[in-house]
Amino acid sequence: MDTLQADDPRELGTYRLLRRLGAGGMGRVYLARSPGGRTVAVKVVRPDLAADGDFRARFRHEVEIARAVSGRFTAPVVDADPDAPLPWLATSYVLGPDLTDVVAAHGALPERTVRALAAGLAAALQDIHAAGLIHRDLKPSNVLLAADGPRLIDFGIARAVDGSRMTQTGVVVGSPGYMSPEQALGKDIGTAGDVFSLGSVLAFAATGRGVFGDGTASHASLLYQVVHGEADLTGVPPSLLGLIRACLMKDPAQRPAPTEIVTALAGQGIDAALHDWLPSAVASTIATHAAGILDLEAPEASPNVPPTQAASAFGPAPAMPTGTPSAGYGTPPGGTPAPSPGYGTPFPGTVQVGAGGAPAPARSRRRALGLAFGAAAAVAVAGAGGGWLLASGDGDGASDEATDAPGKGGSAQPADENFTTPPAGVAPQPLWHKSAQKDSTSTRVPLLTHDGLLLVSGDPLVAYDVRTGKARWTQAGICRPGAQLLFHDGKVFLADGDYKGALVAYDVKTGEEAWRSRLGKQLSVEVSIAIDDKNVYVTAKDHGQSKSATEYRTAVAAISHTTGKTAWVQHRDWGTKDYDVQGTASGKYLVYADSNLNLTVRDTATGGQVWTRKIGDEWSWKPTVANGLVFLPGDELEAVDVEKGRTVWTLDPAGRRGFDNPTVFDGVLYVSDHDDGVWAVDVKTGKRTWLCDELEVEGPESLLRVGSTLYGATGSVDGGIVALETRTGKLRWTYTDSKAVGEPWQLALTGNRLMATHGHEIYALPAV
Repeated sequence: MDTLQADDPRELGTYRLLRRLGAGGMGRVYLARSPGGRTVAVKVVRPDLAADGDFRARFRHEVEIARAVSGRFTAPVVDADPDAPLPWLATSYVLGPDLTDVVAAHGALPERTVRALAAGLAAALQDIHAAGLIHRDLKPSNVLLAADGPRLIDFGIARAVDGSRMTQTGVVVGSPGYMSPEQALGKDIGTAGDVFSLGSVLAFAATGRGVFGDGTASHASLLYQVVHGEADLTGVPPSLLGLIRACLMKDPAQRPAPTEIVTALAGQGIDAALHDWLPSAVASTIATHAAGILDLEAPEASPNVPPTQAASAFGPAPAMPTGTPSAGYGTPPGGTPAPSPGYGTPFPGTVQVGAGGAPAPARSRRRALGLAFGAAAAVAVAGAGGGWLLASGDGDGASDEATDAPGKGGSAQPADENFTTPPAGVAPQPLWHKSAQKDSTSTRVPLLTHDGLLLVSGDPLVAYDVRTGKARWTQAGICRPGAQLLFHDGKVFLADGDYKGALVAYDVKTGEEAWRSRLGKQLSVEVSIAIDDKNVYVTAKDHGQSKSATEYRTAVAAISHTTGKTAWVQHRDWGTKDYDVQGTASGKYLVYADSNLNLTVRDTATGGQVWTRKIGDEWSWKPTVANGLVFLPGDELEAVDVEKGRTVWTLDPAGRRGFDNPTVFDGVLYVSDHDDGVWAVDVKTGKRTWLCDELEVEGPESLLRVGSTLYGATGSVDGGIVALETRTGKLRWTYTDSKAVGEPWQLALTGNRLMATHGHEIYALPAV
């Protein structure tokens, strides 16, 4: 932005010019103000071009195009005179820098900002396309960032969707790194061409670079990459990767429509999606810049140059992208998109308030700025992303269908609420988010959902309302670190928090104690490990059998969860520990692994040992039992007959690095491997059905299925929630909160909501 020179006009129409914003082959762009105090950007045509009848017709066409577009996320035309001696066009001035300058100054934008940017730009494309137009030059320098959302500007090369146009088929117009393949080939383009450009712009915002080449790439190289190459999406957050990939599909028919993108990213309204959308540093830059703009006053007119002479004095200026085809495509040599010299270019360095040292009296504009920005200069980091909810139940009092098991979704069908399915690659946004106190949750324990409540193991033990995230009840001191939340018939069963050796039953709805039970004077309950329709199974320490003051014999016991009475007690071998056991009760069998690297099967009726065998070098997994088989993870996946202990089948990893613990739903086994792949396997034969090897995050450590979608919760490093198609294994979406928590994700289902935790962060997501 420069001060006015002697050859610049001081007025155009009724507008007083304040500063020169830029210049180009078509003319100059000025910052101006109306008599009523409105700040605008005025584009004025060069005198020699104004004398060209064809050019004047093109300019008149641009005015018509710009007038046709109106919307919250575009810069509307406020005035124009295409028939003036020097034709001009005035648009509302956007108080914000362009995306190119923001990324240059602040680097790649955070995920929440890119998500909000996508929603705003998609909404702008909705308005543009609804006016029967295609933008055709969506690039970072044509995107301005304001406190209340992005703005898409410059319709200089837009053409009508109905086929009438000022440009010719076969002539390439646009910006090489951001135009669609069909546009690069000089073909007719439709609205999907703008969606491709949107994907390129979002990738630039998320990574800080062009994804088809950097500043050293030639125009020809960029065009070739757009048509034939693949975008380098390294560094794009996993939750945005699917959306951007979908936008960048070579086939226009496979790209999502702007309406789908808006619905996906702003399901609860665009205002929710844009709440606190900017990083604080960017918001501060915008606020400072805006304050300086609103304080500007018109400079004194030069006494030596009459306004009419000044208006006619300026001649050709350095080349700038225009509406006419050119070899430059709006990009300078080297391929890096140039910052637009047009609307909203920020001050370099410190903003100078006022002109020529004169005071700036326009306090009313500053006050308006404050009202418009609110606390934008100090934007909070925590955003409130928009959800996918279209229609919900009857409110907080309505209950969700319960899973009645911690972390187990089974094959439950979505019920009770209606959520819309997002476009391919687009992750749903949280319906709510809560942060528990750090270090207060046991992050490796499966979640429990029941009757509209979510319980997260930890101290205090808290029951959250699954619809609102509000705490229904809190009980401190009742849940030991790492305690499993074993549930049956409205009660959760825990070894007592005061370590007195009792098993305690708590009412899930209230958190109140229902009963407590002891195994006897010499036996103390240590850990609850499994539950079935009759009993809670626990490990115990026998203080009556000891070899020293610290070495006691351990036992496994069954306690009726109806009466609290002991069903049986079976002692274990000397040397086994009472706290390092992971167990599952299935039908007639209690199956557990321990730190002595044993897998043991007992009869649930008597506690008698059926068989035991050594396992590999990893024991800290809860055995999966299904279809009469128990599955052993490791370098190979082994299926063992739970009754006889013999191997039924073994799955080779086919060159991959072994398997994690599997999950079985309706005769299909799903398992992650150590190379972050997910397998579907026929549980009877051990034959692979499919392998998904396209995850951008760690392989899931726990899985659940809802209808035709398999959801996975990943580990502690580079993790998130993934959704796969159960029939093909194709990745549908990835959700991640981009928080460096360093803890694994957990996942459970209630109704058709996914309840997820990432360390102490708690989320509700639509199961879509």
